Amino acid sequence: MSEAHLPKTGSVKVVGPKKAAKLVERVARDTEDASVPTERLLIVLDIDGTVILEDESLSPGVVDAVAHAQRAGHEVMIATGRSWEGTRGILRVLGIAPEFVVCSNGAVVLRRLEADELQYERDHVETFDPSAVLALLRQHLPDARYLVELPDGRRLYTEYLDDWNLVHAQRVAFEELAAQPVCRIVVVAPDQHEKDFIDLVGRIGLNQVSYAVGWTAWLDIAPEGVDKSTGLELVRTELGIDPAHVLVIGDGRNDVGMFRWALENGGRAVAMEQGPQEVRDAAGEITASVTAGGVAEVLRRL
Repeated sequence: MSEAHLPKTGSVKVVGPKKAAKLVERVARDTEDASVPTERLLIVLDIDGTVILEDESLSPGVVDAVAHAQRAGHEVMIATGRSWEGTRGILRVLGIAPEFVVCSNGAVVLRRLEADELQYERDHVETFDPSAVLALLRQHLPDARYLVELPDGRRLYTEYLDDWNLVHAQRVAFEELAAQPVCRIVVVAPDQHEKDFIDLVGRIGLNQVSYAVGWTAWLDIAPEGVDKSTGLELVRTELGIDPAHVLVIGDGRNDVGMFRWALENGGRAVAMEQGPQEVRDAAGEITASVTAGGVAEVLRRL
C-alpha cells in the first residue's frame, strides 16, 4: 500500500550528552521567559509535611523550585491550618510574598499590603460559636490542651505545648475560650493516638462545624462548611485565574477539601507520599515524600 498520501512526520536524531543538556537548558529558560506564552497557574502549597519537615527544616530543593515557578510567571501561595503568626516566617524563608494567604484551614484569608515587610490584612474571616463544641470535647477529653483563634488574630490557650507557636498568644482558663466567636479550635491530647481521635470524632459527632484530624494526636475545628477550598475559591476568583489552572499540594486530611476542589474544576491535586492512605486516595497524583523533596519534584516539571 502506498504511503505517499500521508503527511510527513518528524524525525528522531540522536545527539550527545552535552547537546542534550543544552536543549534541556533552553526549555527551562523558555518556561521562565516572559516573552514565551505559558499558562499562569495558581500553585497552592500546604506547609507542615509539604514544604517543611517535622523539625521545621525545609524540604530539599523547595526554595529553588518555588523561585523557578515564580520566574515562570506562576502565582505561588500558601494554604495552611496554621495561624498567621505561624505562617509569616515560612513565607520569608520561601522567599515569597503572595497577594493572598489562606490560614486557619480556610477560615482566614489575608491580603498583602506590603511585600518587603510581609504586611498583610485580614481580608475575609469566618467564625462560629465554640461553646457547645468545647463543652462536648471537654467531657470526653478532660486532660487535652486547647487553643482558639479569635477573629482579630489573637489566640487563647489553656496549657503550653512545645510544638505550638505561641508568640503573642495568651494563656487563659478553659472557660474563657468560649466567651466570644472564634475562627477555629485546636485540640491536642498528648496521650492519645491518631486512631483514638478518629474514633472519638465518629463516636461523639461534631455538628455545625468542619474538622480535620492531624497525623499526630490533634484535632482542628473550623466553622461549618469551611476548609482550605472555600478560602482558595475566594482567592482564585479575586485573581481571575481559570479553575483548571490550579495546582494544589498537601499531605494531610485538612488538604482533602482543596484536593477535591481542584480536581472537580479540572485542576491538579498532588499528595505527598508520606500522607495517610485516604489523603493519597483523594489526590489525582502522588509525589515523593517531604524528606525526599516532593514539592521540588513537582514544581521543577512545570
